[in-house]
Amino acid sequence: MPNSNTLHIVSFNIPYPPNYGGVIDVFYKIKELHQLDIKIYLHCFEYDRPQQKALEKYCEKVFYYKRSSNIKSLFSTTPYIIKNRESELLIDRLKKIDAPILFEGLHTTFPLTKTVFKSKVYIRTHNIEHDYFKGLAESESNIFKKLFYVLESFKLKKYEAILNKVAGIFSISPFEQEYFESKYGKKCNYIPAFHDAKPLENHSAKGDFILYHGDLRISDNIKAALFLIAIYKDSSYKLVIASSEKSSIIKEINKHQNIYFETINTQKELELLFRKAHINTLVTFQKTGIKLKLLNALYQGKFIIANSKMIADTGLESLCELANTKEEILQKTAFLFSEEFSEAEIEKRKEKLTLFSPSQSSKRIKELIFKQ
Repeated sequence: MPNSNTLHIVSFNIPYPPNYGGVIDVFYKIKELHQLDIKIYLHCFEYDRPQQKALEKYCEKVFYYKRSSNIKSLFSTTPYIIKNRESELLIDRLKKIDAPILFEGLHTTFPLTKTVFKSKVYIRTHNIEHDYFKGLAESESNIFKKLFYVLESFKLKKYEAILNKVAGIFSISPFEQEYFESKYGKKCNYIPAFHDAKPLENHSAKGDFILYHGDLRISDNIKAALFLIAIYKDSSYKLVIASSEKSSIIKEINKHQNIYFETINTQKELELLFRKAHINTLVTFQKTGIKLKLLNALYQGKFIIANSKMIADTGLESLCELANTKEEILQKTAFLFSEEFSEAEIEKRKEKLTLFSPSQSSKRIKELIFKQ
């Protein structure tokens, strides 16, 4: 008999601190489910982030597993992001405590290739993974990385059939809900991205620079940053590019007096940049999932300029200024710097963002997993 209100969550990474896309969704989901008195056994793959005692506040127990870096995994028919998270110990622990299992992303589903669980199994899909890796290949300039992404996309497209083994799929955007429901039916449910839903505040009507923030280890974000540098480099506007990771684009940034790089060491540092910026210019070349940076900017920043692939099919289109070309972005930038960010804009956002309430999303997950 499964443990009542007990849940395994298997995370692709250690979800703390919540400072980039995927782990933001995982961490705030854990936090909200904990507030609903769900006992969480958290299983994390450990590779580029240290173990975190902060997670123990929300979980009955936190388990850690080393992610493999074996080069042989590259030559497996199983996608690399799944093969390198192979763990017999994880399977044993999932079976030892009889409770539903929520896998975070295809990344963590290797146990489904090895065994059948008595408990019901669910998955949070963070992307249409083969499309995501196809997009990474298109953005990547390094030929070896490009080849890896192309092969990974091919493997992931075939591997995705593993979703036939799960009892429920929680998609992260309306666009992806449509895709998964068309393939896997009514067991798919759209659950908006979890995030830090702070009260909306207007800290000042005017800011003095444009902000772009993102994880500069990701090729799509690097491409987006270079695209914005090319747009603003000959303008009179100040552009700040912020990331927790430095990258090769620092050399390009240093060529221009009106463009600056800010290292984000803490969430508070990012929040301060949001308060000071007048415009967040958000660009992506991949239409995948929903970008957590968009929700972050809507809750904490002022005006937003975004391209079609960033906002299409998110339900947030009306809260952003749409611009795709250099000319459109510069035109929108000039217009917004002539405007003050008003309380009316805050009220407009509050109404629309009720659809992205983490507390409502957690209640929906609890209902779907623990329904009688």
